[in-house]
Amino acid sequence: MLANCVNKVNYVWRIFATGLCFSLFGFGGVVLTLLVLPLQRLFESSETKRKYQARLTVHYCFKAFVAMMHTLGVIHFSIEDKTRFADLKGQLVLANHPSLIDVVVLISVIKDADCVVKAHLFKNLFMRGVIKSTGYISNQDPQELLVECQASLAAGNNLIIFPEGTRSQPNTGLKFKRGAANIVLRCQASVSCVLIKMQPSTLTKGTPWYKVTATRAHFMMKFTSVEFKNNNNLNDEPPSMQARYLTRQLQDYFSEELRRYERIKK
Repeated sequence: MLANCVNKVNYVWRIFATGLCFSLFGFGGVVLTLLVLPLQRLFESSETKRKYQARLTVHYCFKAFVAMMHTLGVIHFSIEDKTRFADLKGQLVLANHPSLIDVVVLISVIKDADCVVKAHLFKNLFMRGVIKSTGYISNQDPQELLVECQASLAAGNNLIIFPEGTRSQPNTGLKFKRGAANIVLRCQASVSCVLIKMQPSTLTKGTPWYKVTATRAHFMMKFTSVEFKNNNNLNDEPPSMQARYLTRQLQDYFSEELRRYERIKK
């Protein structure tokens, strides 16, 4: 009886704490947009330095947000190789995408992180000011996207991409789109692959924030155990065929890494 009562109190607390965290996240976005980032622009004339400062500000804000979620008991975070994340430079960071907060956690451990964001977020009240100030890349125009990705990587930024394009559905296989493969091929990018696991699944696509799990979720993030190698021998084939082949290769690679992780956990 006592155990059931404790579990019920913990469940109600996590609903409240989750709502509090996301409310503060939205409020923080407004404060950054209306106060912090405009002040940074006033004191820095260089656009490149302004974007770097904005990305660094977002990095520390996201780090604080992740720490808050962990401390309040909303989600337990386990991140391996934090030093390696901090030392990344000029890397295309590819990761699977099981939850809403994946990009938040990645940016919280990568200081100079750039990323590709959906075009509709440029109209989001809470995020558009942050996105524009940081110089994050819109996915609206595929050709312009490739140009901006190449420029970002050449500048030494770490570019975060989710090959799935959107959050994956629980208990379904990975389904990668060709966008990440096109960036790898066209930009000749150095790739670092990151594995993310949320157990039990929460904050998935189509699931409202208040649908918390019966027990506290565990968010695990680490570099893949086996280095990804592009075994593309289709140099004489059209770019579209090369992209299809590399997409399948990446999808199989991440699927195997997830299976390997599950075997180790058992």
